Amino acid sequence: MKTLVLGAGGIGGYFGGRLAEAGEDVTFLVRPKRREQLARDGLVIESPHGNARFPVKTVVAGELRPGYDAVLFTCKAYDLDSAMDAIAPAMDGKTAVVPQLNGIAHLDALDKRFGKPQVMGGVAQINVTLKRDGTVAHMDSLSRIVFGERDKRPSARSQALADAFAKTKVEWKLSPDIEQEMWEKVVFLSALAATTCLFRGTVGQIMAAPGGREAMQRAIGANIEIATREGYAPRPAAIEFATARLTDPKGTWNASMMRDMEAGNPVEADHIVGWMLERARKHGTDDAILSLAYTHLKTYEARRAAGLLPGTAS
Repeated sequence: MKTLVLGAGGIGGYFGGRLAEAGEDVTFLVRPKRREQLARDGLVIESPHGNARFPVKTVVAGELRPGYDAVLFTCKAYDLDSAMDAIAPAMDGKTAVVPQLNGIAHLDALDKRFGKPQVMGGVAQINVTLKRDGTVAHMDSLSRIVFGERDKRPSARSQALADAFAKTKVEWKLSPDIEQEMWEKVVFLSALAATTCLFRGTVGQIMAAPGGREAMQRAIGANIEIATREGYAPRPAAIEFATARLTDPKGTWNASMMRDMEAGNPVEADHIVGWMLERARKHGTDDAILSLAYTHLKTYEARRAAGLLPGTAS
């Protein structure tokens, strides 16, 4: 299977890198500076599942042509439009897009741009970041990718992708109901993002703070109710995973959105927390944690736009 990976950052670098490490035909669509870095140092992965350094194929804008079976589409929601523009030269009506964005809202935009039959569903569950030196740093043992056809039908392309990931160190799943999986992910993620951004701490730090466990449990319960009202009631295993991960007193993880805030970067406030908040209000369900977190995130965005973050004020 010939796979194009959008970017070689945290998610793309890790999952695409593990495919390349296993001998799959993988090309990374990157910016010129990242291409130079990869040509000089190789793709470097640090992970509990094994460190690695190896050469990879790259392409930059202007060089991209059709001929790929799938695009592993990894970007932040606020870069969605430019990311679609970037992969457009590779999309020939046969290439499948496998999105690994957080949330669900991006599906409508991808469907409109490339046609719904070409857009699969996907979920990434991993705590990973890109260091300044270009190292893909995988920060705990969770390393899972889920993908599948949104019409719930088996396909040669989804099976080929499954066969490719079967050769890697990654935990993977070819899902017969990927939109259910995506809803279960957003239930988990929006609770993680809302709480860790609002309280500016890891899960373990929140659990140790007065009222932290109660706030987290309220966030989880509210999100489960939203998904249920939308027709995607989380399954028991998904609830068990989310609850264990979000209430672990030793949890060293937080949301990438919080890390973006700490770094003064753009955040996916509307795509994740705001999107869930809209649905909470539509159904009249508990929106307390989501509402407070969204106000916090939008205040951060306004201060960032005005150059008022610490270290940027004139």
